[in-house]
Amino acid sequence: MKWNRILTYSLIALLLFMMTACSNGTDDTAKKEEQTDAVVEEVTDLILATTTSTQDSGLLDVLIPMFEEDSNTNVKTIAVGTGQALEMGTKGEADVLLVHAPASELELVESGDATNRQRVMYNDFILIGPASDPSAVKGMEVQEAFQKLFDDGAVFISRGDDSGTHKKELDVWKSLEITPGENAGYTETGQGMGNTLQVAAEKQGYVITDRATYLAQKENLDLEILVEGDEDLLNIYHVMQVNPDKHDKVNSDGAKAFVEFMISDDTQTMIEKFGQEEYGESLFFPYTE
Repeated sequence: MKWNRILTYSLIALLLFMMTACSNGTDDTAKKEEQTDAVVEEVTDLILATTTSTQDSGLLDVLIPMFEEDSNTNVKTIAVGTGQALEMGTKGEADVLLVHAPASELELVESGDATNRQRVMYNDFILIGPASDPSAVKGMEVQEAFQKLFDDGAVFISRGDDSGTHKKELDVWKSLEITPGENAGYTETGQGMGNTLQVAAEKQGYVITDRATYLAQKENLDLEILVEGDEDLLNIYHVMQVNPDKHDKVNSDGAKAFVEFMISDDTQTMIEKFGQEEYGESLFFPYTE
């Protein structure tokens, strides 16, 4: 009887041990699954250096959330002039660039600081000014209009920030062999497109701008489009990765994913539709081919 009791207790103890072991095994498996899920759901950061026009127009407010949701990525957008954005690329201070100064962009690619450069979209630059148009430049070709503004000593507001828009403006002055600062009415803001438009409105001056930012802020400006449609005023945007072979701290996977996102069919459709409902026309046009 004594031995039967000992055997019974032993079997109970063994059964309890096995149950505990199974329970621990289940708990360990659950913990491993939770850890795996945590790894899968980990959010990575991506630094996007871009021009202020993509920010001021509101386009990034539509596109960035789409990319973040699809890629589980947190995008840190730094909107500056294109010159500053490209400089961030040369220093490895950004992962991906969205800019609009083709000649300067190519220099970055040739130096090996950027790679996977892809054309994304375009719109155009326009010359705007007060409705009274004191220099009577409306309808002129852009070079003719710039010459007239300089000759008249007209109030001209420049971004003066080495942005893509500023580079385009300087190209026009250079083609005319004019030093714009010799005009007493010429003022550089050193600021982004949105703020520069506000200064132009306050001073009732002329200013060159991208069409998207103008349309997005038109209601707050007492300025009209005076010169448009010249081939020289085409405004092309490219996206490119900062080269991970030269800058090893960049998020190359995230940058590559962002480039692919920007040139995807779905994103291109969103770009084309952006602004149509609110402004009656597209602010940007797809341009991947």
